[in-house]
Amino acid sequence: MDLGIKGNVAVVTGGASGIGWACAKAFMQEGCAVALWDLASNTEEQAQHLANQGVVTMGRCVDICDGNALRAALEKTESALGAVSHLVHAAAIGSGKFGFPFTNLQPTDWLKVLEVNVMGMVNVSHIVAPGMRARQNGSMVFIGSVAGQIGSQTDPPYSASKAANINFAQCLAKDLAPHKVRVNVVNPGMVQTALNRGVWEAWYRQQAVEARRSYDDWGKEKAKTVAPLGVWQQPEDIADMVVFLSSPKARQVTGQTVNVDGGQVMHW
Repeated sequence: MDLGIKGNVAVVTGGASGIGWACAKAFMQEGCAVALWDLASNTEEQAQHLANQGVVTMGRCVDICDGNALRAALEKTESALGAVSHLVHAAAIGSGKFGFPFTNLQPTDWLKVLEVNVMGMVNVSHIVAPGMRARQNGSMVFIGSVAGQIGSQTDPPYSASKAANINFAQCLAKDLAPHKVRVNVVNPGMVQTALNRGVWEAWYRQQAVEARRSYDDWGKEKAKTVAPLGVWQQPEDIADMVVFLSSPKARQVTGQTVNVDGGQVMHW
């Protein structure tokens, strides 16, 4: 399907791996130039991988907690690729600990998660929004999580930060709607990413030896338990929704939270 975004420029934070990488490839398939912003050391290498497939691209190693670094990344991106039409914000972390009950964590375990997941989103928005507003055109999609809707006890700091992402995206959508900039959230459910594997590892360390299960077995059992469709979601499932929401096909969609979760969260 031609989504009508060929020739546009997309920035994907957290774009060097996982859901962000799937989103970058999906924009590539629609004919967009793509900039990967990521803290990972292989960010430029991943951008070169796209370039080898004929994509106009660039990679920038950038910390989303550093406003000056983000500003420099935007300047480099727009100098190399042109004005940014689409932002996908996928960069996020978990606490790395199993948070059930919440007293397994200390208040200090929350600080880095909130800095990256909440203030990182704020920082990126402040950098990218002014240009979109001035051009009276643009889309933003933030990668949330069903944990931000159901209060997942697995990792309370992560869960709370994703709830904040959903709320702030709605604030942005209201602010930017008069300027023809749309803002939405896509919530994955269970996706096999490094972050999800980290959840399993934190759980695994807390279990008695006889209760431990492999990542694959744990994931299959959990997916069948929590998702009516009964299977993992793939990064590409999330990316397909992200690119659709970024396109003119979704021109009347803003301020929405769309779950791509196999039916895990249903509102009656």
